[in-house]
Amino acid sequence: MDLDQEEARIWREQATALLDVRPDLERGDEPFVRIMEAATPLKRGETLVIVAPFEPVPLYGVLGGRGFSHETLCLAPNEWVVRFTRQEIPTGQ
Repeated sequence: MDLDQEEARIWREQATALLDVRPDLERGDEPFVRIMEAATPLKRGETLVIVAPFEPVPLYGVLGGRGFSHETLCLAPNEWVVRFTRQEIPTGQ
């Protein structure tokens, strides 16, 4: 097993919340609300892992503004795994 695939497997196993948004996007649905619903209740140190068919760059800024850091793995051209870790909870959330 490739090192990135092994790391992605560990991220998935250890995630507080795991969302594979590829089926949503294949159906033409927008997964943003599901992602935000999964991210909002997370406490400091908890993680949300998202599997997407492309690098979800816009989420970096959105979730970064809500106290999350991110790490990204590209396992294949259509399989990106991103681990968002809650670092802090901004005031008002």
